[in-house]
Amino acid sequence: MPVFLWEGRARGDQVRKGEMEAVSEQEVKSSLTRQGITPVKVKKKPKDLFENVAFLQPKIKQQDIIIFCRQFSTMIDAGLPIIQCLDILQSQQENASFKKMLRSIKESVESGQTLAEALKKYPEHFDTLFVNMVAAGEAGGILDVILRRLSAYMEKAAKLKAQVKGAMTYPLVTIAIAILVVAVILIFVIPVFQEMFADFGAALPTPTLMVVAMSEFVQARILHIIGFIFLSSWAFRRFYRTEKGRALIDNTMLKLPVIGILIRKVAVARFTRTMSTMLASGVAILEALDIVAKTAGNKTIETAIYKVRSGIAEGQTIAEPLLQTGVFPPMVCSMIAVGESTGAIDTMMEKIADFYEDEVDQAVDNITALIEPFMLVFLGVTIGGLVVSMYLPIFQLAGAL
Repeated sequence: MPVFLWEGRARGDQVRKGEMEAVSEQEVKSSLTRQGITPVKVKKKPKDLFENVAFLQPKIKQQDIIIFCRQFSTMIDAGLPIIQCLDILQSQQENASFKKMLRSIKESVESGQTLAEALKKYPEHFDTLFVNMVAAGEAGGILDVILRRLSAYMEKAAKLKAQVKGAMTYPLVTIAIAILVVAVILIFVIPVFQEMFADFGAALPTPTLMVVAMSEFVQARILHIIGFIFLSSWAFRRFYRTEKGRALIDNTMLKLPVIGILIRKVAVARFTRTMSTMLASGVAILEALDIVAKTAGNKTIETAIYKVRSGIAEGQTIAEPLLQTGVFPPMVCSMIAVGESTGAIDTMMEKIADFYEDEVDQAVDNITALIEPFMLVFLGVTIGGLVVSMYLPIFQLAGAL
């Protein structure tokens, strides 16, 4: 079906623009008139030559999905039918990739599928948690509430992810810059000093000899070093993709002194936030635990959640098997036990999530404050050590003169 670009005037002489799928221009004009918009200009949208070239299309960001949820929720709350909501959202969407996806979702719903079934076709943008919550919302007639909860959940999840990424970015960028600077010094700067020292004819200090030897090794083996780095990276990724490798690496990460504590707090915040959102939306607890386990992001925590699920299936409470795993702090298990006894487990988990998200924020600040002096010492020792080693012979010559 062709797409038309339209321009019209709404009440109060307000200029409105958008796109609409229709059989003809007349159908677009009739549809606009029914919406209280006086059509001024309607023309067929020209075809995009690159619309089928995937890598040239704009990416659909999580923020786009969050805005979509909020707008969709507002429209449904106002009493608009789902198909009309999707049509409006698609027509005002500026991202071409998202517009195309919304058009496909609308066509699927028009053909008789539920909204959850239509969203399930795009797992890269709407994960299992999203689809299951929408299905629960459709079944319970509270789709607007579910979409509002989903947008709030995704905003908090994105903030949590950004905090962790921010904590990891600083040291990684600093180390990468240090390696690049050291490589430039060893490959390009040291050889110049080496030629100059050869003219001195005097014995060089031990630190200078070590730096010169290092420079010669790097120059002779630079391709081997780069190949080793890429091969090691490839081997690590392959090993991590295996069941055994992922379990070993994820378990090791949890045991690291500072990073392990941060990962554990993030896991607790994510687990409780997701469980709170799903339980409050009417998703069954066993189904919710299955979804949460798949989105845990850490094999050790995933295994622990599956053990909790098995315990509940056998008749236990959530708190009992959760404490037995040894992964979740006793305080969390105790608070969940209180929530179960009072019948407000979703509210209790939301409070735990709020607490641990603040803890993550504090942990990120502490890690950044802890890493900064270590990074300064690292840069000073590596780069400063190289520079001093190369100037030692000059200092000796100046002293002799």
